[in-house]
Amino acid sequence: MANRSSLISDVDLRSPENNSAHHTREINGKRLIVRRGQPFSITVQSNGSLPPKHHLDLVLHLGKRDEVEIKVQKERGAGDKWWFNQQGAQDEMLLTLHSPADAIIGGYSLAVLKDKMSFHLLYNPWCKDDVVYLPDETQLQEYIMNEDGIIYMGTWEYIKSTHWNYGQFEDYVMDICFEVLNNSNDALRNSQMDIEQRFDPVYVSRIIAAMVNSNDDRGVLTGRWTEPHSDGVAPHQWTGSVRSSVSGANAGCLRDLFTVLRCLGIPTRLITNFSSAHDVDGNLSIDFLLDENLQPLESRGGRDSSWNFHCWVESWMRRDDLPKGNDGWQVLDPTPQELSDGVFRCGPCPVTAIKEGNLGVKYDAPFVFAEVNADIIHWIVQRNGQRRKIRVDHATVGRNISTKSVYGDFRDDVTLHYKYPEGSKKEREVYEKAGRRVTDVPSESSEPGRLQLSIKHAKPVFGTDFDVIIEVKNEGDQDAHVQLTMLAMAVTYSSLHRGNCQRQTTTVMVPAHKAQQKVLRLRYDDYAQCVSDDHLIRVKAFVEAPGENEPLLTVTDIPLSRPEVFIQVPGKAFVCEQVKASISFTNPLPVPLKGGVFTLEGAGLLSSTKMHVSGDISPGQTVSIVVSFSPMRTGVRKLLVDFDSDRLKDVKGVTTVVVRKKYRNIFPEITECY
Repeated sequence: MANRSSLISDVDLRSPENNSAHHTREINGKRLIVRRGQPFSITVQSNGSLPPKHHLDLVLHLGKRDEVEIKVQKERGAGDKWWFNQQGAQDEMLLTLHSPADAIIGGYSLAVLKDKMSFHLLYNPWCKDDVVYLPDETQLQEYIMNEDGIIYMGTWEYIKSTHWNYGQFEDYVMDICFEVLNNSNDALRNSQMDIEQRFDPVYVSRIIAAMVNSNDDRGVLTGRWTEPHSDGVAPHQWTGSVRSSVSGANAGCLRDLFTVLRCLGIPTRLITNFSSAHDVDGNLSIDFLLDENLQPLESRGGRDSSWNFHCWVESWMRRDDLPKGNDGWQVLDPTPQELSDGVFRCGPCPVTAIKEGNLGVKYDAPFVFAEVNADIIHWIVQRNGQRRKIRVDHATVGRNISTKSVYGDFRDDVTLHYKYPEGSKKEREVYEKAGRRVTDVPSESSEPGRLQLSIKHAKPVFGTDFDVIIEVKNEGDQDAHVQLTMLAMAVTYSSLHRGNCQRQTTTVMVPAHKAQQKVLRLRYDDYAQCVSDDHLIRVKAFVEAPGENEPLLTVTDIPLSRPEVFIQVPGKAFVCEQVKASISFTNPLPVPLKGGVFTLEGAGLLSSTKMHVSGDISPGQTVSIVVSFSPMRTGVRKLLVDFDSDRLKDVKGVTTVVVRKKYRNIFPEITECY
């Protein structure tokens, strides 16, 4: 404000009213945080009656060094300009500022009195002219406002869910989001140019996707999916995206692209792709090499892999940089698998482009297409070095693609958003467009071989002995004498081999038009020493028979279920008043557990808190703790608990806590604590 500081005595940013109108009160009720394309008002108090012909000049600045300056027009002009209007009465003025729907997001400063008044501007999915506009209020409440969610894990046949605290409105998270942007390579090279590009969610999401991992920049998270984790936090211990170590903008504790995008105002949801392919060479084929003992030859098979599940996010935005038909949900993946424009990141890539096989669309469409469509081919490498193809799987990759429903804590299957039905004519047309030969896709009339091989099992519990049944079925008219090899090994969810648990080879006579079954017994002592924290057992069955042209191989992954942590929060919970949670866990293993620790977390309830168990936990013993905390915000909240020990990890528990407003006779209602 130019040359009027002597007249102005006070400024009220009206943060509570503005933040409520802009859906940002959950972030903070005292700091001004508004959304673009929507007006907000501030009140200016003067020392006396204002001169009859007074006028104000408003100038906004962005950047740590005021790199970007914006002069606010005094009257409405073109829709792409900031403007304001004022109403005055005696010694008070009401200024209403209007930002364009494509304004730069970030921290703004406005010179008032001798100090600069600051506020933050975010994307606005409630504004029709914003490219992140989402017209469905139910979806907005889920994809912007909900701080809790569900991650789907396991295998495509046995899907399990884990509750997650995204915490996008927790203290300092918004500041960390912008600090992450400010530390990107683009910002460090040219901060003014970087700030001027932040109007575009495509640009910002690509920067964030690169910065969440630390592979090639100043990112905040280093991914390590195998032991040891002594210098960090093991992935299985996480229950949320925000850790208790947040102490300021430099804490570097923001774990999740998802949290950043929701906080900045981009509608976002988490996706799980089961049997997710990582196709390094771009040939739409994942090649697994085995030796003659069915052991993986990991050093000779390149870097192709297939994960039991892989998570990415979808963000909603209009793609003005692409032809029509590419708006809507966009895939973004911060997991550093491959380079995109020289940086470890992936997306945003339109989901519609993946379904239609339009692989020339920005960004990274070929890689995402392969994640949900690649073939899996198993080869045996013989002693002379020759490769023998023993199994081609066209249908396993990209199964049961899942996300949390907007209507509750249950799973929505979005597979048909990414691909046409398996075996359909339209699917074959897409494959042809994407460069995969139509002849590679099996037809519905393909005849099965004389022998059929399958693996059956119950849902085993970690710590118990269990049976796996291998069945060989003979559809031919003659008896078959076959050699059956059964191998059980421990693997991670990303298919890394951790060690063999059991192996048997036997000769089986299968009568014509009959089936024979063999039982592979897996004891706790067999798998306890080599099983990973993912608790996955991979069973392979391999059959060779005289007279058969090709051997048979079938593979299945068996997840070992874990117990639960039980949580009770008795009575009613009120904001800012202490409540108690009773937490218990029973050791289901036949051996003692050492180093037990509970980790608690809950958006609006408490920061991440660790509670250590003293002494060993004997087999069958129940340990209980009581934790007191004071909820910080009202609403329906989730209390998440994780238990870990030396032999049993990633045991989860969750309960819902309804935090009520606090009423007093004299003071207004209290909805949050500061």
